[in-house]
Amino acid sequence: MARFFGASIYTDAFFVAFRIPNLLRRLFAEGAFSQAFVPILSEYKSTRTEQDTQLLVNRVATMLSVVLIFVSFTAIVFAPLIIYVSAPGFAGDPTKFDITVSMFRICVPYILFISLTALAGGVLNIWGKFASPAVSPALLNLSLIVFAIWVSPAFEVPIIALSWGVLLGGTLQLAFQIPFLYKIGVIPRFSWAPRDLGVVRILKLMAPALLGVSVAQISLLINTIVASFLITGSISWLYYADRLMELPVGLLGAALSTTLLPRLSKDFADQNEINYGKSLDSAIRVAIVLGAPCALALIYLAVPLIATLFMYGQFDAQDLRMTGRALFFYGFGVIALVMVRVLTSAFFGRQNTRTPVKIAIMTLFFTQVMNLIFVWSLGHAGLALAIALAAWFNVIVLILSLRRTKIVFPVKSWYPLLSKIVIALMVMVAVFFFLEPSESFWTNSHMIDRVIRLSSMVFCGGVSYLGTLWLMGLRVSDFGAFSNIGPS
Repeated sequence: MARFFGASIYTDAFFVAFRIPNLLRRLFAEGAFSQAFVPILSEYKSTRTEQDTQLLVNRVATMLSVVLIFVSFTAIVFAPLIIYVSAPGFAGDPTKFDITVSMFRICVPYILFISLTALAGGVLNIWGKFASPAVSPALLNLSLIVFAIWVSPAFEVPIIALSWGVLLGGTLQLAFQIPFLYKIGVIPRFSWAPRDLGVVRILKLMAPALLGVSVAQISLLINTIVASFLITGSISWLYYADRLMELPVGLLGAALSTTLLPRLSKDFADQNEINYGKSLDSAIRVAIVLGAPCALALIYLAVPLIATLFMYGQFDAQDLRMTGRALFFYGFGVIALVMVRVLTSAFFGRQNTRTPVKIAIMTLFFTQVMNLIFVWSLGHAGLALAIALAAWFNVIVLILSLRRTKIVFPVKSWYPLLSKIVIALMVMVAVFFFLEPSESFWTNSHMIDRVIRLSSMVFCGGVSYLGTLWLMGLRVSDFGAFSNIGPS
């Protein structure tokens, strides 16, 4: 996308058009729905018959489909108003505004397909099948790549092809789950029963969770509103940087939260507080040990990463500098963003959605204060810094709340682990410094040379970090229940 479209009014338009369905996806799919559905489904599978569990899946799938069809239709009808509210800075440029509305209308049905995909993923996770839900998001990326390279030239405005890529990607993700659902014998069927006890319980759990997730999405929406008034390209620079930041956050955070929530839900249903605390403690340790080198790499290697991955075709040196500034500040929030997913699972596993909501609201206000402080001096990079600081604020308040409720109790002291991580990070920085070429290398050399040099730096840095931890006595078995997080 960077190579073919760079950072312009068209990419700004697409990223805004795609962001709103993405917000709805996190709202209905990954967010409130999954947090409410997984614990209840886990309870049904553990304590009720197969027929009762199948019936719950049928009725929840039907309810979700009906609601999201209505939401999608409403969004298509009121698309101009939605774009005006979410990106008011575009109103001064009719071309940018009209293209954004058109692409938004194409992208909207994606929310239906991806939400049903989330339902299928929740079912598969409860049945202990983690691979297919983890792999399916790649289908969206593949669809976008195909449409960017081969389909976009056929359009008068080439970037509109990406909207159709989003729609096809959502369809493929849902279709990919169906054979796996069939294999475990849990294919959803139409069953309209909005007053079913299980459906009502899920809706009651969703209500506060929906508010909590909404708070996070409102924060992102406000960032989009602010960025729409900044110079052209600001939204695109933030998006490209966010994609790199979301790589470790998405991989590690999703792996941890996906495997942790069903485990915590089962421990809670079995009233096994000891295993509950051990699982949570192990997940936090994994988040810190694996998140720390990722964060440092994004901060130290911001320019090399962006130059190697993005700086070709329409993506120029100005885009490199501006995206690099955003990624630098995003890097400071990587560990916190991973830990937020882990810590909130500690509440959701106990069917407590209210506490994370209250903390999310506090985080929203904190984020906007940080925006006001930093955006005037740092521009779009100030928005990235605000998100990073807000993530740490969120982590601190979550931990304090967990300690008050005595949910989390470390099996061993964290201090020796943290000291080992700091030493290993220092060794990794030394390796980066020793292998780092001049800055002009990243802008003037051939792609193959950039890839080789960056790969060698990342490989050697990673080996030095893990090797140092190993020499100081850290072993995979030290992470207890999450010693197998890699295969998961």
